[in-house]
Amino acid sequence: MSFGNVLSINAQRHPDKLALIYQDRTYTYMEFNKLVNRFAWGLQKLGLKKGEKLAIMMANSDFFVISYCAAIKIGAVVVPVNFRLVSREVEYILDQSDSVFVVCESELEQVVLDGTKTSTKIRKIITAPNSTTSQSLNYFDVLSPIEADPQIETSLDDDFHILYTSGTTGQPKGALFDHKRIEKLINGLSGVMGQSSQDRILHVAPLFHCAQLVIYLLPALYLGMTNVIHREFNPVNVLKDIEKYKITLFFGVPTMYNYLLQVPNLDEYDLSSIRGCSYGAAPMPPEILMKSMRLFNTNQFYSLCGLTEGGPTGVYLSPEDHEQHLGKTGKTPLLYTVIKVVNEMDEQVSPGEVGELILKGETIMKEYYKKPKETGQTIKNGWLYTGDLAVVDEEGYITLVDRSKDMLISGGENIYSVEIENVLYEHSSILEAAVIGTPDSKWGEIVTAIVVLKPTHKLSIEEIQAFCREKLAGYKIPRIIEIIDQLPRNASGKVQKFKLRELYCGAKSK
Repeated sequence: MSFGNVLSINAQRHPDKLALIYQDRTYTYMEFNKLVNRFAWGLQKLGLKKGEKLAIMMANSDFFVISYCAAIKIGAVVVPVNFRLVSREVEYILDQSDSVFVVCESELEQVVLDGTKTSTKIRKIITAPNSTTSQSLNYFDVLSPIEADPQIETSLDDDFHILYTSGTTGQPKGALFDHKRIEKLINGLSGVMGQSSQDRILHVAPLFHCAQLVIYLLPALYLGMTNVIHREFNPVNVLKDIEKYKITLFFGVPTMYNYLLQVPNLDEYDLSSIRGCSYGAAPMPPEILMKSMRLFNTNQFYSLCGLTEGGPTGVYLSPEDHEQHLGKTGKTPLLYTVIKVVNEMDEQVSPGEVGELILKGETIMKEYYKKPKETGQTIKNGWLYTGDLAVVDEEGYITLVDRSKDMLISGGENIYSVEIENVLYEHSSILEAAVIGTPDSKWGEIVTAIVVLKPTHKLSIEEIQAFCREKLAGYKIPRIIEIIDQLPRNASGKVQKFKLRELYCGAKSK
């Protein structure tokens, strides 16, 4: 059964149950389904056809959820876009994905317009709630009066969405998924974590990201949960709404849990409704994890380790395993997935040896959209090579120890060094640049750039950051910049980043 059909069935099954709460706006499942249908019919009237790509560039909101579901109902392929990106980055994703429609929020309208100035593919831009220019349509003007379900048949082999993830070349890659993979993901994820229609979930992580979108929003709508949407993460508001709406499930990156623990007078909030928590996207310090368990008065915590290309699927650490294996990444693969840790000969490693974590199953991506070479480098004989280096202990528990693609994670956001280095090299005064992640108590890691200037050139740290700000999203801009005379290189001329890590963050080479 298609995802769109399930929304219609939920509207019939429990029409008066709250489906969505955003700020002061609430929607029952009947109201939500009718509004989704009205926007779906409006998109069709504007010419959006089954199989065409609709991009959504929004912060978390009811408009995001309605737009996403409406596109799926008519068989369009959704392309969620990181709302922190600048116009140059947006331009690349819209063009590479073959998007023909864009739905954005008013605050991001100019970024989208700047990113589509030269586009020959974009036919319509829709702004919610209202446009400030004749180049875009008002969201409410697109709504059709028709509340019935659109008559579009979708099959399990039809494409569902494209999720973009940065690559080692510095350009994002779009992981393509079809309806069949999404159905398996929903069933597998909800089954492992025991989600049910009685749950009430709070969404605070970005919905454009696969974790909050696929692990929580899609199963929640599929099962008929109540969804409370926060536009952005505010620790006090999170605690208030957990108490107000009797939230039962919560997901956050480790940085969010850390911020929650810093709120004064924590004991004044009634968090007793929480029955399960999960975390992922970055390593969780055991101290923060134990404090979080005490905060929510539950040991029902799941560690989720996956990647966008996997759906996300991968390995998880169950609440029971947290008691004896705190700090481990996990042991059991998520449903429909098998895992191995292999050496360079593709042989499974022995306990204590480091190898690469690879996945195989019915939930991993079809391909990188329009990137056959990169797809072939990542998926080999059906196995998805994650690039994550891991070690397996005698009991089969896996611990990630490094990342082979020079990726760093800051506040739950994946950041690839090459993309930032490419921008730095564009500056006329910069000769060489290398980017690494250095430890930070607040963000986990922060972007650190080591730069070599051209002879006789002078450049301040503030000037370098200002240059990056014009070309990169804010979270990718280097927080620390060191200007040195020469980068360490090996005999073949490759920068030895392990030496930079030893120097700037005390890391040891592996």
